[in-house]
Amino acid sequence: MSEVPHFVLYEHAAGYALMKIKEFEDAGLIVQEVDAAHADGYKFSQIVELKAFDPFKNTEAALENCNSISEGLAHPDLTNFLQKELPKKKKHVVLGINDSKLAGSLTEAFPDLKLVFGGVITEILRGTRVHFERLAKDLPHHSLSKAQLSLGHSYSRSKVKFDVHRVDNMVIQSIALLDQLDKDINLFGMRIREWYSYHYPELFRLAPDQYKYSRLAVAILDRNKMAENENLENEILEILDNDAEKTAQIIEAARTSMGMDISDLDLENIKRFAARVASLMEYRQQLHEYIKDRMDHCAPSLSALIGEQVGARLISHAGSLTNLAKYPASTIQILGAEKALFRALKTRSNTPKYGLLFHSSFIGKAGTKNKGRVSRYLANKCSIAARVDCFSETPVSTYGEFLRQQVEDRLEYFTSGTVPKKNIDVMKEAEEAAVEVKEKVIKKKKKAAKKAKRLAEEMATGAAEAEVDEEAPKPKKKKKSKAGDE
Repeated sequence: MSEVPHFVLYEHAAGYALMKIKEFEDAGLIVQEVDAAHADGYKFSQIVELKAFDPFKNTEAALENCNSISEGLAHPDLTNFLQKELPKKKKHVVLGINDSKLAGSLTEAFPDLKLVFGGVITEILRGTRVHFERLAKDLPHHSLSKAQLSLGHSYSRSKVKFDVHRVDNMVIQSIALLDQLDKDINLFGMRIREWYSYHYPELFRLAPDQYKYSRLAVAILDRNKMAENENLENEILEILDNDAEKTAQIIEAARTSMGMDISDLDLENIKRFAARVASLMEYRQQLHEYIKDRMDHCAPSLSALIGEQVGARLISHAGSLTNLAKYPASTIQILGAEKALFRALKTRSNTPKYGLLFHSSFIGKAGTKNKGRVSRYLANKCSIAARVDCFSETPVSTYGEFLRQQVEDRLEYFTSGTVPKKNIDVMKEAEEAAVEVKEKVIKKKKKAAKKAKRLAEEMATGAAEAEVDEEAPKPKKKKKSKAGDE
């Protein structure tokens, strides 16, 4: 059971409040009385009273204090408030606080002050939160609710905008969509092949690529009416990248095909479905380019080391780039193989050597005996690359390129025995090379910012001129005087 405090610090959205607690002879009585008084505001006000209240100057100050409290830091506003309102002799004063993280920061500011938290302090703060409007009678009650709403919105907005330049959340969504598209495209590709093979079964062997098959199905459609389309040969040539021999084989196979004849209605539905599948494949390629661009901005070193897709999958599996940077290399090595790991621990068999890293080209290049070693070494380099990307002010791909070369040198060492460079020497070289690249990136960003600012000013000027033109009164036309009026 925690000690009975003399004062309790309550952090409200409108400011800091210092609550004075009634003195109790027995520490056990306060718990019973606080529990009994929770439902009754009058009883609770007999135990707890408001000693002092320090309102925040504005919304920005409230947000700044809120961020400090959430991180367990004592803001200067808080220390000044406690210094002013607590007794000058703080040796025997007991202050109750809500968060244990805040205790360390307050202890540095007030070494003689005794801090307690948990137990009865939590119940007192819960009652204070419920009956604060009654305890703070002099404060306008409508402004308290407005302050809570305003601070809540500001705090949430600041958390969302905490890392504006890191677009790892976009990478996570994009790689999930890419994986789903791959599954759907494989399923739809098999469906269109089975469907169109009733009419032209030989095309499956001549065009094994799904994208080309779908486009060829749309172009040929009814093989019995190929002669009616004069541009058919050119269309097939374009689809097959000007492969004249393959084009001739497809046209000849269509003429002598063993497939059955199907109705125009069926062919129209096949055409629509094949066109949709082809458009999905085109969008998949665009999405891959988008992920590549996002990864170059978000995690260039990780992308240069292990590739865009594998790097994006690691970030997605970890939840964010920050989480991935916090993982040790041993965790990154088996990321994605959790089921196999727990099954191995349960059955006391060999644990997995790799998870998502298996899709890296380095694992494929390594020999059977060295796959585990290469996986462990690669996970180590991925951990370094993720931390460099996460905590660099201007992330560049230079470090990833040097780390990639290290992995290739390690593969060479396993095959030929050539001793690679030491890691400290490679990192020094990478740091020297990264200086010039960072300068170029910063210059490019400044130019882009100036261009965006200029465009915004031009748009604002154009909008202002348009408003002036609308507000300007139109000149009235003079009526022509009739000849008879003279």
